[in-house]
Amino acid sequence: MPHAVPASSPLLELAIELRRDDARPLAVQLADALRHAATLGQLRGGDRLPSTRALARHLGVSRTVTAAAYEQLHAEGWIAGRHGSGTYVTTSPPGARTGVAVGTRVPEPEPAPQRVVLTPGVPWVEGIDRAAWRRAWRSAADTDPDWRPHRAGVVTYREAVVEHLLRHRGLVVGGLTVDNVLATGGTTSAVVELASAVLRRGATVAVEEPGYQRAVGALRSAGVRVVPAPVDHAGIVVDAIPRGVQAVYCSPAHQYPIGGRLPAERRIALVDRARAEDWLIVEDDYDGELRYDVAPLPVLASMAPDVVVHLGTTSKILAPTLGVGWMLAPDDVAAAVLEHRDRTGTSPAPAGQRVLVEFARHGDLGRHLRRLRRELSQRRSLVVDMLAERGVEVFGDRAGAHVVLPLPDAATEQRVVAEAAEEGLVLDGLRRHHCGPQQWFGLALGYAACSRDDLARALPILARLCRS
Repeated sequence: MPHAVPASSPLLELAIELRRDDARPLAVQLADALRHAATLGQLRGGDRLPSTRALARHLGVSRTVTAAAYEQLHAEGWIAGRHGSGTYVTTSPPGARTGVAVGTRVPEPEPAPQRVVLTPGVPWVEGIDRAAWRRAWRSAADTDPDWRPHRAGVVTYREAVVEHLLRHRGLVVGGLTVDNVLATGGTTSAVVELASAVLRRGATVAVEEPGYQRAVGALRSAGVRVVPAPVDHAGIVVDAIPRGVQAVYCSPAHQYPIGGRLPAERRIALVDRARAEDWLIVEDDYDGELRYDVAPLPVLASMAPDVVVHLGTTSKILAPTLGVGWMLAPDDVAAAVLEHRDRTGTSPAPAGQRVLVEFARHGDLGRHLRRLRRELSQRRSLVVDMLAERGVEVFGDRAGAHVVLPLPDAATEQRVVAEAAEEGLVLDGLRRHHCGPQQWFGLALGYAACSRDDLARALPILARLCRS
């Protein structure tokens, strides 16, 4: 029986068959197999190969065979030896060579200038307590592997979500239990499930304009017709929602991207229309925890659990790494989603759910949210103050991680975005947040992705570009 090659060798995963009845010598067969694997990408540049002796034992051939194959591949430029280290794949055929003599030091390429990302929807990952983060992942890994899928989500995760909604989102629904909550793969994946399981192909959904275009894409991919619902500085204009829709997708706590907060009278009007016209309200609560002027606003689901599907996510309060969110829905909607998951064999991945449970278990989530709100409040003040000093208007609620800089027209918006890119600033124009003709012009300016020092350096540049 051939001996195993070292665990570090990628050849452990390759099926190499050497046939003694083949007219080609064994060394040629081996060289062909390794060359083919490199061409397909099964072996990649930098992969370490076993020694000729170890490979010979593994394949049950003489070392003469493996040495001859390595010698041929070395001559062709597919592999190279490093003194005292071993043999490595280069995957570079002769035509890719630069002609630099062996031993010549190739100069390092100039590093690309660092970009300052000022786009919305990016979390403040710099502020995550790395010790708590690692502890959560280690604790989650102590859980035994699952032998069956969790269609509704891991029970301990759903319990953690209930606690989170009560403590950080002001959710007041009598009898809220783990049975009312479904785990999701995040907001967009939840929209896909709702479109497939509840709305069905051919349904019409009104989406805020401008609004979250990934939700628009998810709905359209499921065969749902999307119609725009206008917004103003306070959020969705309820009276302007088109008739005949089956659902309305909105972000009442912090309209995305304009940044308004839907006032109480509009919330009541929205719920009244939903009940009168028999449609669902899909409430995207993407950053409802991130208020720092007043306590977080109660979610719509606490006001009208019979017609509201509440969607939340960890991607803005922690990181997209976890890939988890939650859905709070009326019983019939939740049942339809679970049936869809069972029918399609799909479930939200439990790994991120378990990490969130451990991150919340000892109060690390609560501490992070308090630190996050403090940091974002200070950053928003920095943005507003520095831009105001330079004569640049800013609007948007004291919440979340972005504000809006209005501009006069589409041409100005495009110019500022392009010129900012030349200055190393990554900006987000409002054009891409429309699914129809552009109605709002300006920039959605995020202030969570970069460091505070980078933000302070970028703001004068941005102000100059906007004023010009």
